[in-house]
Amino acid sequence: MGRTGNLIHGLKSPLLMVLVQVILAGINVMYKLASDDGMSLKILIAYRFMFASLIMVPIVLIFERKSLGKINWKILFQAFLCGLFGGSLGQNLYLQSLVFTSATFASAMINLVPALTYILSIFFKMEKLAIGTVAGKVKLLGTLIGIGGAMVFTFYKGIDINIWSTNVKLLHYHQQPEGPAGPSSHDTDKFILGAFLGLLSCISMTLWLITQDSVKFPYLYSTTALMCMMGSIQGAVFALCTEKDWSQWKLGWNVRLLAVTFMGIMGSALMIFLVSWGVHLKGPLYASIFNPLGLCFVAIIGSVLLDEKLHLGSIIGGILIVCGLYAVLWGKAKEMKEKTQLVPTPTADKESDETKEDEQNKKKEKAEAVLQITIQP
Repeated sequence: MGRTGNLIHGLKSPLLMVLVQVILAGINVMYKLASDDGMSLKILIAYRFMFASLIMVPIVLIFERKSLGKINWKILFQAFLCGLFGGSLGQNLYLQSLVFTSATFASAMINLVPALTYILSIFFKMEKLAIGTVAGKVKLLGTLIGIGGAMVFTFYKGIDINIWSTNVKLLHYHQQPEGPAGPSSHDTDKFILGAFLGLLSCISMTLWLITQDSVKFPYLYSTTALMCMMGSIQGAVFALCTEKDWSQWKLGWNVRLLAVTFMGIMGSALMIFLVSWGVHLKGPLYASIFNPLGLCFVAIIGSVLLDEKLHLGSIIGGILIVCGLYAVLWGKAKEMKEKTQLVPTPTADKESDETKEDEQNKKKEKAEAVLQITIQP
């Protein structure tokens, strides 16, 4: 039982980060369905965070009521930044990049997030390059392999792979054949602008992960609720300023309501909570390194529900992504093992450092306790 319990405990973190990527794949499908129905994606983003706020605020009042008195202006400002970088700004930049370029190009750009997170984590001393150690080399190599796999997945097609045929096609309206990625199918100026917006969206998402790690507030439900509330306010203001068609705000018993509900509950409330938990427990690089894996789930769900084709490049790229992910996880595990094997000699000069470590351990224990409450049936 002891070994089984340790195995389950060790697998909990990666499995929950995989769940995040499954949710992101579902968000991708919902974006396509809502856009196919003619809904403004700017308004969809605003509704997404509004619905998430409606879910998270009651949870905070039930489980973390005592945290309300500890919220100060610093926490509110950090929540504002998280809502901006990880919510309204990051999402709108990504979608506008998709409009000016192509879905293929935008998908490739978003997979730069692990590399940017790795660089900024080293810059802000959240991660160590440690290129002289085996763990450091494996982490760097795994990150590069994962990004390379994502690029192969995106740009190399190869022969069609017919694994299954469901005869399910949810997209019926406004479908147009996708042109080749690149300036040949877009005005050059718009394509350059789209590429720049795509890069900004990657930087925005990276800054969200970095900012999330700097939030020293152990109440994860509360931080998730605050971020969703800030994102809903920012997204609503942006949508009101840019979208003049008031009929776009109308929701009925149709795919628009389904998309908003799914993206609010699963795509914002649950996903942001899980990402926040992963960042607090393992760091921003750990949460971002799973991003390329989302391409695999998007391809699988797309082939099942949207009648999209799988290609040889999808298989090769998926294998490279999994190998790169495994390498980074192995490197992180080896680093943690080496840290636990180091037994420092207690001295008076190190008492303050030990106090800081105790506080960090308490924060991690709090995150674990909150997660246990969440995943209990």
